Amino acid sequence: MKVSYKKLWKMLIDLDMQKKDLQDAIKASPNTMAKMGRNENVSMDVISRICAFLKCDVGDIMEMIPDDGGNTVEEK
Repeated sequence: MKVSYKKLWKMLIDLDMQKKDLQDAIKASPNTMAKMGRNENVSMDVISRICAFLKCDVGDIMEMIPDDGGNTVEEK
């Protein structure tokens, strides 16, 4: 599974915020923000701090995308 933070970046645009503003607000490292920019996994602590700051749910800022683009449950 791949992770996508497109929803977060769109939310920041809608809120007229820069990534640096979010980084400062949640006290994240530049490395963490870079990982998110590359759609890499970050800790749940970071995700929860983002959700608390933006007053949103996890599904509002990220989504999991299957590697094959299809169903992840094998049919029997």
